[in-house]
Amino acid sequence: MTQAADVVVRRQIVVQAPIDKAFTAFTERFGDFKPPEHNLLGVPIAETVFDPQVGGHITDRGTDGSECRWATVRAYEPPTRIVFSWDISPQWQIETDPDNTSEVEVLFIAETSQRTRVELEHRNLDRHGDGWQSVRDGIADDAGWTLYLDRYAALLTAGS
Repeated sequence: MTQAADVVVRRQIVVQAPIDKAFTAFTERFGDFKPPEHNLLGVPIAETVFDPQVGGHITDRGTDGSECRWATVRAYEPPTRIVFSWDISPQWQIETDPDNTSEVEVLFIAETSQRTRVELEHRNLDRHGDGWQSVRDGIADDAGWTLYLDRYAALLTAGS
């Protein structure tokens, strides 16, 4: 039987940045910290764009002009909260049925005026159906959300 804890991956990091700057860096510079090797296109990624509005997408654009929309923004509440779907199947291909996608929520919590805790929760992984555990294992690995958050923190440190 699947336990609730099995279908959720949680990660958090504290960054040395005010909450507004932390939120803006996450959305406007998502492509600057997203690992380029995390790529469903057949060509290198030229840019990753986070469309900052409910109904917007996170899209990888290839060097040949091709596009891969792999997430849909479900909540956009600057500077405290973002929610987006994870439209990538256990076969690491685009999932077109929204009922078979998981969800990522990112919370930004001011600890001080210059320090922000970023809490990421990737939930409902079992919605991916057979093989959902491979999605969980991939995002829970050090090369998953931990890598994203480490690169995000480094981006903020370099920009300060």
